[in-house]
Amino acid sequence: MVLEPIHCPHCDGVAVIKHGTTPDGKQRYFCQNSHCHRRTFILQYKYQGYLPEVKQQISDMAMNGSGIRDTARVLHISPTTVIKELKKSSVISKQ
Repeated sequence: MVLEPIHCPHCDGVAVIKHGTTPDGKQRYFCQNSHCHRRTFILQYKYQGYLPEVKQQISDMAMNGSGIRDTARVLHISPTTVIKELKKSSVISKQ
């Protein structure tokens, strides 16, 4: 039996344990690093809008002048997801 360590996608730590399942049956994980800003995560998201890479692309496209509907169409996600992510990023940048 081979055990592969799970790395936290936010802090890249290996102190990760299982933390139950989602209603869809996906495995949740918990990062035990106290300095990690996002402690729970899922490795395989069903909806693309939850991926950190897609969230970064939303911010990048907004900075380059793409509209909300255009961003949603290109990334195959909901316009509501784009709006919510842009609101979150504007709150973070104001602090």
